[in-house]
Amino acid sequence: MQPVVIAIDGPAGAGKSTIAKALARDLGIAYLDTGAMYRGVTFAVLRKGLSATDVDAVGRVAQSVVFVQTADTLEVDNVDATAAIRTSEIDAAVSHIAANSVVRDEMRLRQRQWIADHNGGVVEGRDIGSVVFPDATLKVYLVATPLVRAERRVAQHGGDVAEIARAIAERDERDSTRADSPLRQTPDAVVVDTSNRNVDQIVTDIRTLLTLRLKSS
Repeated sequence: MQPVVIAIDGPAGAGKSTIAKALARDLGIAYLDTGAMYRGVTFAVLRKGLSATDVDAVGRVAQSVVFVQTADTLEVDNVDATAAIRTSEIDAAVSHIAANSVVRDEMRLRQRQWIADHNGGVVEGRDIGSVVFPDATLKVYLVATPLVRAERRVAQHGGDVAEIARAIAERDERDSTRADSPLRQTPDAVVVDTSNRNVDQIVTDIRTLLTLRLKSS
C-alpha cells in the first residue's frame, strides 16, 4: 500500500506550518516543514561566512549539512538553529538559497527519503505537490489575503505590518519566478483560504477531503 502523503503548499504567511502541524497531530502521522530545511541550509551558509549567491559554495554546503529535525526544532551541524532560522537575516537570504538547483535537488532527495522512513506524512512547503510529491494522496494549496499574511508574521516575529507586507510580496515574486520549482498551484490541488477561519475548521475540512480521496482511490 502506498504511503499517505498530504502536500500542503502556499505562499509565506498563508498558515502552512500551523495547519500542517495541527493536521498531522489530528491524523496521528508525521509532519515535515521543508521550509525549515532551506532555512537550515541558509543558516549553515551564513555561519560559514559565505554569500547566499555563491552558487557552487552554497551547493556544497547543502550536500554536506547535517539536520536533526522535529516538528518544532531544527539542529544544524550540531547547533540548535530553531530560533535563528526565523530571523530577518535568514528571511533576507533564504530565497536566494532556495533558488539554487543543487540545493533543491539535495533537499528533494532528503524529503523523499523522509517520507520513505516515516511511511507517509504531512509535508508542507512551496513545491511539494508540484515537484517533490506529484502523486501525493491529497494536495492542498493554502492562500490568505496579503494583509492577513503580514499581520500573522508580525504576530509571530514582530515588526511593522507595511514593511513585512512588502517583504512578503518580494518573497512571493522571487519564489514564483525562479527557474527551478517555482511556487505554483497545481490543477489537482484543493485551494483553501485561511484568512478568516480558525485552525480547527480548516483541519476538519482537510481531514474530510482526505477521507473522500482515500475512499475514491
